[in-house]
Amino acid sequence: MDGPFGWDAPIEGLHPLLHVLPKLKELETMFWYEIAGNRHHAIQIDSLSHAAKQRLNELRLDDVDEVFSFALTGRQRLVGIRDRNVFRVLWWDPDHQVCISHKKGT
Repeated sequence: MDGPFGWDAPIEGLHPLLHVLPKLKELETMFWYEIAGNRHHAIQIDSLSHAAKQRLNELRLDDVDEVFSFALTGRQRLVGIRDRNVFRVLWWDPDHQVCISHKKGT
């Protein structure tokens, strides 16, 4: 909940969890093959920002090969570790800083 990708930045005056939970509720009705694709996808650790790699080390999770990113809006992401059919939330990334994208609008 803390660190560079913590949950302390409000969205439109609301706590981020109040913004994220309805979106996760929509996703939980789907199968992974329906979710994974263009907008929601795995990210290799080598593609992560320096801050994200450093945070994985601090959390003693530097042995994972990839993380998974849910695109909630153009910039906002929820990043975690996918373990078969379970998604373990790591970070709230409201400004798309875990994996810097050079695409317009992200």
